[in-house]
This record gives sequence, structure tokens and C-alpha cells, in this order.
Amino acid sequence: MTIDKEALGFGSGERAIYATNPWASRGRLFPEASSPTRSDFQRDRDRIVHTTAFRRLKHKTQVFIGPDGDHYRTRLTHTIEVAQIARALARALKLDEDLAEGVALVHDFGHTPFGHTGEDALDEVLKPYGGFDHNAQSLRIVTKLERRYADFDGLNLTWEALEGLVKHNGPLLTREGEGTRGPVPQPILDYCEIHDLELASFAGLEAQVAAIADDIAYNTHDIDDGLRSGYLSFDMLEEVPFLAGLMREVREKYHHLDEDRFTHEIMRRQITRMVEDVIGVAQERLKQFKPQSVEDVRAAQTTIATFSEAMATTDQQIKKLLFRHIYRHPDIMRIRAGAAQIVTDLFHAYMADPTLMKSHFWVNHISGLNTPAKARHVGDYLAGMTDTYAVRVHRELFDRTPDLR
Repeated sequence: MTIDKEALGFGSGERAIYATNPWASRGRLFPEASSPTRSDFQRDRDRIVHTTAFRRLKHKTQVFIGPDGDHYRTRLTHTIEVAQIARALARALKLDEDLAEGVALVHDFGHTPFGHTGEDALDEVLKPYGGFDHNAQSLRIVTKLERRYADFDGLNLTWEALEGLVKHNGPLLTREGEGTRGPVPQPILDYCEIHDLELASFAGLEAQVAAIADDIAYNTHDIDDGLRSGYLSFDMLEEVPFLAGLMREVREKYHHLDEDRFTHEIMRRQITRMVEDVIGVAQERLKQFKPQSVEDVRAAQTTIATFSEAMATTDQQIKKLLFRHIYRHPDIMRIRAGAAQIVTDLFHAYMADPTLMKSHFWVNHISGLNTPAKARHVGDYLAGMTDTYAVRVHRELFDRTPDLR
């Protein structure tokens, strides 16, 4: 993909006409005075970093459970990598870097312990009460569950930050009001009743670069972690032509690299090629649509910051490689089954006796709620747990806890 280097925003400080303007934000649900030293999007990013939800990410699993080793990614290290890539893309495209970084930093707040395994388990037990969706849970955290400010629950983020959080993967509704990926989670619909996030439109480019940065980051670091764990080998990477080409390139330039350096040289090239591909595609689509404002970006009816067709094929090939050799590996599946059992056991224990949720701030009011409301509170509590805390409380409540090693 060809890049227009003269159009890049590196070092210019210039914000493009189609970028989201922090000085023209749609504001917050609860009006606040502006800061004399920071834009509204800077304040959003800073509020996100100072949350308990952000701190908990350090003990939440990405792929490999914590006891597997200190060098594997966690939700926190993944989030930081996503934010770095999002900010690089935003700078190249002359977007608001603070908004892109903020969306990247908050995008995984709603994830449960034990990665997607925990999410699947919690969704299963909550199905009678509306199910569980980590994106909807992220919205609940930043609009309701974080309790830091005297004047409101949540973080009172700007409309643009909340839009990016909810719609970074695209619209949730068609123009006819149908769900684009199935029914819209009820927590999102409920919030939009009081603060409409316009679910049928695309998000601004800052959210779009955060979304594609997520894909780039986890594709790359799951390969890195897979090689470190032994579930992947360099021979397996040959199954993906793009990766085979990167390895050939590194071998031709460096003849005697140790495995760690060889892996890093592959990974840095992978990130670079994917980032450059997205920049090239975005530049071409911006020339095509000629948006004169962020509203034109929202109305474009397509994603602007995305992979080319060739890189999208590579992306799918990498995902298939990871599923075949890591995500569905018998060892990982055994650990996933144990993690799911922990989440399921804790849900039923807390539903039977909500007072067991000793640190939950609504614990004294839950017993009097109807079952769906009680289940949602239990879901909030479980989703907020770290891997280590979930294992510890399971050991306290049950005679046997699955071995997650």
C-alpha cells in the first residue's frame, strides 16, 4: 500500500479538518467547567488511567494465565501496546491523539478474568437476564460503576470518548434500526436513552484507529507469546505467506540471530507493515470521500481506517494460525474449562448468598432486588475480578479449585 509521506502529520502539530476537535466537543452528560491546561480529551484520557478498572487490567489474562510466566501479555500490557499503535496512527493521519489514546486505553475495561473464557462463561450464566458483553460492561464501568467523583457516578467522559468506546468496531444499528451484529446489549440501549450515542453511525477516525490498533497488537503479541510458550514454532509461521516473507527478510539481513532477537525482528516488521498498510488505506479513502468534518466521517457508511484487502487476508490467516495452534490447543482448552468452572461456580454462589460479595458497594441492597437486577450486580462484581482474586475467593468458598497451570 502506497503512503503519501508529504501528507503525514509527524511533528506538524496540525489537526486535519476531518479530525475530532477537542475544543468543539459535544460535551459531557454532567456539564463541567473546562480546564485551563488540558483539552477535554486529555482529561478523559487522564481519568481513564487513574481508575481502579485500569489498575485491575494488570492481573487480567490476555491469553496465557498469570502463573505461566511474568513475560506474557496481560490485559494491561496489551492495552498499552494498543494505545501506542493508536497514537502513532492518529499522529500520521493528523487526528486528535489524546482521544485515540483514550479510546484505546478504555476499550478492554469490561473484560472479565480469564480472557474470553471468562466472558463466555459469564454470558452463559447471565443469558436468562440479558447476557454479558464486554463492550457494554466497559460502558457501565465508565458511566456507573467507577465511584470517584462527588457529583456523579462513573467518569463523566465526553460524548466523543463514549461514542468511541461503544462504536469503535462500527455502528451497532442499521439505519432501519436493526442490530448490525445481533441485538444491541441492553446496557448500551439504556444509556443511549439519556445520552444518545447515535448507534447507527460510524465513530470518528480516532476510534477507528484504536480499533485497528487492537487487531494489530494482539495478532502480533499472540504470535510472540505463542513462540515463547512453545505452542508456536517458526515452522508453523511458514503457513502464513506474509510471516514467511518477514522471516526470510530477517534471515537474509541477519545470519546468526538468537531466537529472541529473531522473533523481535519479525514482530517489529509485522507491526510496521500493518500500520503502514492502514495509513495507506486511510489516505486513499480520505481522498475518495473528502470529508470536511468529523460528521462527514461518521456519515461515510464505511470504515476509513482499516486494512487493505491483501492485509485483511493476512489478518485472517494469522487468526486461523493462532486458533489452530494456541487458542484450541488441548492444554489451553483444559485451562479454559477450569477457568469457566471458576466463574460459573462463583456466579451461583453469589446469587445464592449475595453477602459473600463483601467488597461490593451495593452488597447491603442486593438481597432485596428482583432476580434480574441481582444477577446484573453479580455480573458486575465477577467481571471486575482479576484472575488472581477469582482463584483466591474460589478457594475460600469451595473444597476444590481447578488447576489453571
